[in-house]
Parts: sequence; C-alpha cells; structure tokens
Amino acid sequence: KQEVNENSLKRLNGYLENLQKPGFRSFKPTQLTFYVREREPNSSNVQEPFSASGFRAVSFTLHTRDLLSTVLDILNSCSLSTEHIQSLNVNSQPHKEAKSTVNRPIKWNKTYYSFTGFKDPEEELEQAQRVETTLISWLDDNEASAVKKLKKSLPLRKELERLKFELSHQLQLSDIRWQRSWGIAHRCSQLHSLGRLVQQRPEVLKNVKGRTVVFTDRSGMSAAGHIMLGTMDVHHHWTKIFERLPNYYKLQKRLLFLEDRISQLLGGIQVIYIEELQPLLTLEEYYETLDSFYNKLRDSRLPFHPRSLRGLQMILESDRYAPSLHEFGHFTIPTVCDPATLQWFIFAKAQEARENLKRKEEMMISEKELIDTSTEKFSLDRLYKEPSVSSAQMIDCCKRLLEESLPYLQGMHLCISHFYSVLQDGDLCIPWNWK
Repeated sequence: KQEVNENSLKRLNGYLENLQKPGFRSFKPTQLTFYVREREPNSSNVQEPFSASGFRAVSFTLHTRDLLSTVLDILNSCSLSTEHIQSLNVNSQPHKEAKSTVNRPIKWNKTYYSFTGFKDPEEELEQAQRVETTLISWLDDNEASAVKKLKKSLPLRKELERLKFELSHQLQLSDIRWQRSWGIAHRCSQLHSLGRLVQQRPEVLKNVKGRTVVFTDRSGMSAAGHIMLGTMDVHHHWTKIFERLPNYYKLQKRLLFLEDRISQLLGGIQVIYIEELQPLLTLEEYYETLDSFYNKLRDSRLPFHPRSLRGLQMILESDRYAPSLHEFGHFTIPTVCDPATLQWFIFAKAQEARENLKRKEEMMISEKELIDTSTEKFSLDRLYKEPSVSSAQMIDCCKRLLEESLPYLQGMHLCISHFYSVLQDGDLCIPWNWK
C-alpha cells in the first residue's frame, strides 16, 4: 500500500508540475490509485474495495487542464472535503475569474457522475477524444525511454549486487532488503554507508549473524525480527541499534512465548506476522499489541477445545473493526474484537480457512511457474510484482501475457503493479489488469 501511494504521488507531482508550466498543452490522462485509511466502520457511502488492513483503494483518472479542477477532482475522488479549496478560490484576488471558474457547470468533475450514476453529457465526446491506454500502445510509446534508463542503470545494478554479496558474506547476514522501492543509486549509497560503519566499528556488528537487515524509514527491530536501519539516521543511531541487539533478542523470546500463550487459549491456532500484508511494526509495538490481546483473551476464558484449531493461522490488526478470512487462509483479527464475536467467527470459518490454506499452496506453485514461464518466453531479465498485487491477480496477469507476442520486453525488468509507469532505473510497471 505504501509503495502504491508513493508511486502514485510521484506521478501526481509530475502531472501538477506540468499543469503549472507556461504554454504546456499536451496532456495524457493519468490513472492513479491511492490507499486511503478507513476512518470508521461503514462510514463511507462510496463502494470501494477494502484491503485487509482497513484501507480502501481509490482509483481515478486525471484529465483536467487547470490546477483547481484537478485538486477538486482528487479530493472528491477520495471523499474528502473541498470547502477550504472553494473558499480559498472565492477569496482570491481576481474575483471575476474565480467566480467564473467555480460557478460554471461541473462538467470536469467525473467523480460526480461515477458516484451518483447520472449520465455524463460529455462522456461520448471525451471517449472520442481520448483513446484508452492499451499495453501495446503504452509499450510503443515508452519502450525507448525504458531501454535508455535501463542501460544507464546496468553498471550501478552490478555494483549493488557486489556490495550486497560482500556485506552479507562479511557479516554472515541471512539477507539485505529494502522496505521501499528506492532507486539503485540510493540503495548503493545505503550499502556504502553500512560498509563504512563496519570498517569504523566492527565490534558492534558481532551480534548480527544469521539476521536480515532491512533499510527502511526508522531504526530498530521489526516485528518479524529483522534489523531495521533508518535511511535518514546517522551512524550513531545505527550503532545504538547494533549495541541493543542482545536486549532485542530477549524481547523477541518473550514475544514468541506470548504468541504461544495466545495460541493455547485459541485452540492451537498459530499467531503469525506477515510483512507483506501488515503495517511495518517495531518489535516493541508488536509486543504491546500481543500483550493487550492476550490479557483480553485470558480474562474472557473462551471455551476453545485444546488443539481443535491446530493448523490454522491468524494475524492481529490494530486498524480493523471486524474479523475477516483472507484468500490465503489466515484469519485477520482486530485487536479490539469482542471475544464472543471472535469465537463465533473462527468456528464458522474454520473449514473454509483450511480449504483456503490448501488453495494457497496450489496458488503459490502456479504463480511461480507462470512467472518462470513468462520470464523465459519474453526473455525478461526479471519479472516481479508489487506487494499490493495479490497472487490471484498475478496469475491472471501472467496467463493473459502469455497469450501475447511482446518482443518489446526482451532483456527488460517488468513489474506488475496497478498503473503504467517507467521507473527511474528503467523498470517497466504495468497494471495487472492491463487491456
């Protein structure tokens, strides 16, 4: 979700910058997707798909040619108030111009028509003027730009692999990862920075053996037990984290014990943490969440038969209001969930959960096979997806890709996403539901 929002924000910034360039007249409709936090249960009368963590996906297309219309369009799409924008415009200096802009018929606000269901009088005209983006047409327009960026990034990509291998071997790390899609140059810089710290203070890195290092927005240890290095922090902060590792490992043991106690109270259901689907929590934050949930369960004394739910899995979410069952078979349980509701939901969905877990294994195998087949057929250097793209969406996307002939893709890095984009290092992003 964070990655989708960041990429959409970059493209939105580019669109807004172009709007403000004098004499700029060439506009391409730009489709964006943002994940917006659900404020309270059932608060929105807009029917949008909800993710597993209390966010709803909002998609809209930018096609207006002035700044005010675009901002109002975005706010309306996200069900946000536009009163402050309207008042700013009315109070601005050129009163006549402002009045003519605000009081004209709302022809540009496409969200009004999509939300109310009323017929858009300009719909046919717009469709005639605007050809829908297709995969072939987009690749035609963007292949040359992507190839140029990719060639430029190749030396840095090799340097990144070398640095990653050397540091992983030197520190005996399990892996080095990045939470967000920073460019290759930024990643190299982060590894160079870690390498300098290793040279300056080798003694503080004695406790990292077998661990995974993740470059992210803040330093600490994650709920998954990975060492987080904040990319905005200086070496002093990183050093403190490495020095605290023995204490973090002790807290992690207490956390695992707490998960086991919760499991015993819930008939053997396993408490898990899934990085791709849950917010990035620190070890301390996750421990507090588990502790609060455990105390609530212990006081409620739910009558689960011991080991009756063995083999099932659940994750805890602090920003959800109702329990749900994921397509991969794990339960998503809100920390505020009423114990009686929790008990009823798990009993009612247990069989379906077991079936979903079996389907998950089949789906993961199918997804990997399709990725390998697609990579080979199109001679791709790499095919991958954003975390927000589900396995079902990836499978559907690859099946349809394999029916096409796409010589454009040879040697490219292809990312399956929710929108079209060429990343700064030449990766091609295409939506999973491409036309």
